[in-house]
Amino acid sequence: QVRLVESGGGFVQPGGSLRLSCAASGFTFSIYDMRWYRQAPGKEREFLARISDTGDSTNYAGSVRGRFTITRDNAKNTVYKQMNSMKSGETAVYYCNVEVLGNEAWGQGNQVTVSS
Repeated sequence: QVRLVESGGGFVQPGGSLRLSCAASGFTFSIYDMRWYRQAPGKEREFLARISDTGDSTNYAGSVRGRFTITRDNAKNTVYKQMNSMKSGETAVYYCNVEVLGNEAWGQGNQVTVSS
């Protein structure tokens, strides 16, 4: 059974940094791309970043490019997202995601609140 468990959320001031982790289990982590999304109150879920299975390739949404960095450690079955220069409007629940054999799996989500 595919399982994704996010951690590392919390409060951060505008301009601050936070790192999220997503621990994966139940599938062969090292052969799948991983993604991060977020969903702000009253808004649709938004794609943020993708990393390839080997970690050699990444893609970012324009809104976070240059501020967020996605990385992975295949030995630990974990994907990370470093978020820098955070903005007030980025308060949201952050999710990691994987598609395994055509089926999407999501973590439980991790609340990040950006506020002074």
